[in-house]
Amino acid sequence: MDFQEFKLQVKKVSVGKQLPDAVYFHRDAIASIPLVLQKFIPAVAKAVNLPDEQWNLVKLFKNEFRLSLLYYPDFYSDSYPALEQSLNVDLAKLSHKVTCYRTSDNPPILHRKETMLPEDNEYVGLFRNITEEGERAGLYENTRTIGFKRSWLNLIAKKGYELIDGRLHPATTTDDSLDEIGIDRHRTAIVRHELSAPMKLLAKSGFLDGRYSIFDYGCGRGDDLRELEAHGLDALGWDPNFQPDNEKVRSDVVNLGFVLNVIEDRDERLEALLRAWDLADKVLVVSVMLANESYISQFKPYKDGVITSRNTFQKYYAQSEIKAYVEHSLQEDAIAAGPGIFYVFKDKLEEQSYLQNKYKRSHAWQQLTSPAPIEAKDKAKLVISQNSELFEGFWNRCLDLGRLPANDEFSRSEEVRALVGSHKKTFSLLSEMYDTKMFEAAEKERKEDLLLFFSMGLFEKRKPYTQQPETLKRDIKALFSDYNAALSLATELLFTIADTDLIEQQSAKAGKHLPASIFNEGHSLIFHKSYINELPLLLRVYVGSALQMYGEIDDNVDLIKVHTTSGKLSLMCYDDFDSSVPKLVERIKIKMADQDIDFFDYIDEGRQPPLLNKHLLMSESEESYSKQRSFDKRLAKLCGIVSDREVIMHRATFDQILKDNNKKLSGYRILER
Repeated sequence: MDFQEFKLQVKKVSVGKQLPDAVYFHRDAIASIPLVLQKFIPAVAKAVNLPDEQWNLVKLFKNEFRLSLLYYPDFYSDSYPALEQSLNVDLAKLSHKVTCYRTSDNPPILHRKETMLPEDNEYVGLFRNITEEGERAGLYENTRTIGFKRSWLNLIAKKGYELIDGRLHPATTTDDSLDEIGIDRHRTAIVRHELSAPMKLLAKSGFLDGRYSIFDYGCGRGDDLRELEAHGLDALGWDPNFQPDNEKVRSDVVNLGFVLNVIEDRDERLEALLRAWDLADKVLVVSVMLANESYISQFKPYKDGVITSRNTFQKYYAQSEIKAYVEHSLQEDAIAAGPGIFYVFKDKLEEQSYLQNKYKRSHAWQQLTSPAPIEAKDKAKLVISQNSELFEGFWNRCLDLGRLPANDEFSRSEEVRALVGSHKKTFSLLSEMYDTKMFEAAEKERKEDLLLFFSMGLFEKRKPYTQQPETLKRDIKALFSDYNAALSLATELLFTIADTDLIEQQSAKAGKHLPASIFNEGHSLIFHKSYINELPLLLRVYVGSALQMYGEIDDNVDLIKVHTTSGKLSLMCYDDFDSSVPKLVERIKIKMADQDIDFFDYIDEGRQPPLLNKHLLMSESEESYSKQRSFDKRLAKLCGIVSDREVIMHRATFDQILKDNNKKLSGYRILER
């Protein structure tokens, strides 16, 4: 069955709970659906090795080649049964994903069960009575937040009811513990002197280039908005405390920046997320505060968060926790853009473009080589030489794409074709006149960029080839035999990062060819983040795989360490990397095997380790390289260490050496105290 046939058959399903994008029905209603689907659904379950006793509800998507097999073990016995397991099958990619809620204290739950059964089912009357009971109690006035168990029970209590044996009864007791304390929410809005972290990432991702409208949901004092408006961007915002009268408007990009973590009411928190999602036409950006248990423990616990010293509420998250919350609430994939910052795309073509550009290198090509001498008899080459600006622009476009551009990919295509002929003929002539090594390098790099893109795509839900952007289809056709060949190469490449011997070999290779790096045999490769795209392809995939959990590298990160034997990646942040001896202020260790991230803060200046022999991590072309190398040699002699390799020294030891020798540092000078 192909996608078109699937859509046609789903459209014929008349039984079940009909939603705009999907239809739900119980397995006991399967005899009422088209015969093709009656056979197809169990066949899919068998293909993914899902036992019959582990699914009893089916969700068919109307606009995607996808279905879900859901298991509600208490469907008939519980008035509002909880979801125990969901198996989502992507029929286009021939892949599936299992999500288990067995241990969750807040699983999704079902309502209106009568709609999922055939009319002659003996339970339909009972289930209809249960639904009408809830309607009379006002439980369905706002259906946006009732899909999860905790929100549902909170709503029942707020309406003055309680559940007894699955039925609603007026509440007989009150719970004083539900009384709210006075939270000063308005004090959570801080004054910003530069763009917030999510806005900086939006700028880096190209969403603040003027093509998109922006809405800041929970804009606080409006500092981000002022900056965006100063750049002439279409940016509006709303805030319940500072700009409550502003209208909430649909926009291409909606920013929900550090809002969820300051709302103490879980239902209101979910409502804010859903409202922001409704307003987003292309992408929703969700950001929250992250913290570990030791940091959180210093505050007073309150509900699922803490009360700070300023009498504000904060719900601190772990990276995996906020990702799961957003995905469960919106039923969409959340893509990590940074620590605590996630993109959720409503426009799936926009999602593909973002993911592709995320792994695409930009090239600042130098002046082209001069054309070779031209014979007058060669009319076409003469035309090219007479219109050098036009054809240099065409050649640069070829270098930018790593392939021939299509007619609509070069703005002056009509002029080129009128003067010389097709793009293919033009490229052939230019290949004789220009140095083709530049194009070969561009073609190779573009192919590597795409392999990196496809490799990272294996972590995320991707659209089938037919729904990919046209530019990407052209890339695939030009650089690979077909889409499946590209995916096969990408899969092989991704699996290869588990080969520690090969990672070690590629790290040794990178240590020789990068402009600057430190290779510690059998342990690690250290380099500045600016060289990340100059790594061998396998190491780019290794780094990219680790960053799937962390998000994009932000401005605070300076150095990257590839652990060649343990499947880990470290990101190092320094107080001032441009200084002669930078001090380490934060280290982030991403453990791929454990799917975990450790954050190590060096808040105490007296414990911040110094970066010695910094010149080893600088390119010789850098202006301050010579001064740094000379300084490092003098400092190494003073400290009794070598200056040609990584040296790790505790801060206390470093300070003691300076003190014992009555020395102090001033820029690149070592002075007497």
